Amino acid sequence: MKLLITGGAGFIGSAVVRLAMSRGHEVVNLDVLTYAACLDNVAGVADMPEYAFEQADICDRARLDQIFKTHKPDAVMHLAAESHVDRSIDSPGSFIETNITGTYNLLEAARSYWVSEGRPEAFRFHHISTDEVFGSLPADPSIQFTETTPYDPRSPYSASKAASDHLVRAWHETYDLPVVLTNCSNNYGPFHFPEKLVPVIILNALAGKPLPIYGDGSNVRDWLYVEDHADALLLVLEKGVLGESYNIGGENELSNLELVKTLCGILDEIRPKASGAYADQITFVTDRPGHDARYAIDPTRIRNDLGWRPSVTVEEGLRKTVQWYLDNENWWRKLQDRDGVGKRLGTG
Repeated sequence: MKLLITGGAGFIGSAVVRLAMSRGHEVVNLDVLTYAACLDNVAGVADMPEYAFEQADICDRARLDQIFKTHKPDAVMHLAAESHVDRSIDSPGSFIETNITGTYNLLEAARSYWVSEGRPEAFRFHHISTDEVFGSLPADPSIQFTETTPYDPRSPYSASKAASDHLVRAWHETYDLPVVLTNCSNNYGPFHFPEKLVPVIILNALAGKPLPIYGDGSNVRDWLYVEDHADALLLVLEKGVLGESYNIGGENELSNLELVKTLCGILDEIRPKASGAYADQITFVTDRPGHDARYAIDPTRIRNDLGWRPSVTVEEGLRKTVQWYLDNENWWRKLQDRDGVGKRLGTG
């Protein structure tokens, strides 16, 4: 199968590219290469004959049409997006442009191509989204996001992703475009751009800097190892029911404070400090505006219908992640000079 993967030089997108290539798929990686993209993420497959790279903006409809015509993909996996909530608070316009207008242009380009090819039954448009579109949950552990949870986005980022989800569903209902959708929980793992919580904590800890935690650290997230997520995404692409959405979670809820303390404990074991513990560096900072209290995925549909479950616990995944950052300083060191990295954003 030939896959057109948008955002394939990003964190999750590159994990999908690497896994798809390892399973014998052809891949066309479409990425505009924003500040958060890094072609080093896919360096291991870049020289393979089954791989092609196209630097392009999903807002450029003419360029998209050209790419579809040239490569003739069997499926689209749409991961290109602005994704950092803090940046969306400071600069919402780029999130509206990329996540909404870009998705519209990609849908139209895909629809035009699909029609021109005679509406092949095997074609798929897989839209990858976030659990943040559902808003915030109470502390009650019995309450989780399902595929029928009403949308209630609280940040410019989640609002833009919610809008893109609605566009994809509308193109399926109105134009019969064959789509599947997924909404995932918080990803972490290798190649995570160093502005998100897990890499920030690891790299700040190693540098002897404060480990910033918003508010009192009680905000809860369901943590999903990125390579597990990539596996689930390919499964949904191949076996998901057209028009359906699937929630993908790690089945690992932790508060931000618990997560940071877990990372500190792993670092204490693997790379101990000369004196003291990494947890001594924890610093509580002013909370993010509109910070959702809790996200949690109910994975019943993907587990029962497609037989998928995560392969690692959060403790196992975090240990793998810490070791990867320790082993790959050359990768993350050069990214720390990029715009906004290492700075507090999104204070409102």
